[in-house]
Amino acid sequence: MTAPILKNGTESIIEHFIAEKLRKTGAKGYVLGVSGGIDSAVVLRLAVGAVGKGKVLGLIMPEKDSPRGDLEDATMLCELEGVQHRIIDISDAVESFSRAVGAKIGRRGLANIKARCRMILLYHFAGKDERLVLGTSNKSELLIGYFTKHGDGGADLEPIGDLYKTEVRQLAKVLGIPEKIIGRAPSAGLWPEQTDEKEIGMSYEDLDSVLLTIELGLDSNVAIERTGVPKDKIDRVVKMVRSSSHKRKVPAVVKIGLRTPGLDWREGDEDL
Repeated sequence: MTAPILKNGTESIIEHFIAEKLRKTGAKGYVLGVSGGIDSAVVLRLAVGAVGKGKVLGLIMPEKDSPRGDLEDATMLCELEGVQHRIIDISDAVESFSRAVGAKIGRRGLANIKARCRMILLYHFAGKDERLVLGTSNKSELLIGYFTKHGDGGADLEPIGDLYKTEVRQLAKVLGIPEKIIGRAPSAGLWPEQTDEKEIGMSYEDLDSVLLTIELGLDSNVAIERTGVPKDKIDRVVKMVRSSSHKRKVPAVVKIGLRTPGLDWREGDEDL
């Protein structure tokens, strides 16, 4: 099977990236959402390694449907790193949206509202304390659009955004993340018994092997041979990547002027 392999020195590269962004922007620190899962655990440890625990704030944002274990694990991770952290229950905020809509909101709609409530809190503290928001999305999620636009996809930088989920697991072992966190089933905790792999319809091992063949520009026949994944699943992954491209781009702008924001306006911030 074709599988992503973590490159040597990845930890140092990411920590340098995190440290340099803070230095060049002049921000005073970072804030990130800590869920108790492997992605936020890895980003939290990298951030502390890059800029020190005093410049990192962890927000733990449960709601009424969150598994109790998530809160315990997130708290444990923050205490393990020695960072300042706050627990903010978003249940009332989510309920207020439901009341404002005046109609029943489906499970997926509520999941998006929860993610956007958390984004609002992250940017509230970022603005108040002159911090930047660290995202915790990995490459697998970003490529198939498995995130909420302007929700958990809303961040100032994505330190593990070029690491497939299976690479994040490899990095977690390098970093010494607790085995309890590495071994738990990936889940956003958006509803009871929700897991990422159930929603995606395949394991991360299969997903990442398919995504890697797409990254390498291999055709579907070669992908089937290299991954052992059936063609219908490969086709579905290809479709997810294509249909979610809007999530990975700035909003489209109609070109009228000489230079257009988001298209050919050079910001001069390439080194930030």
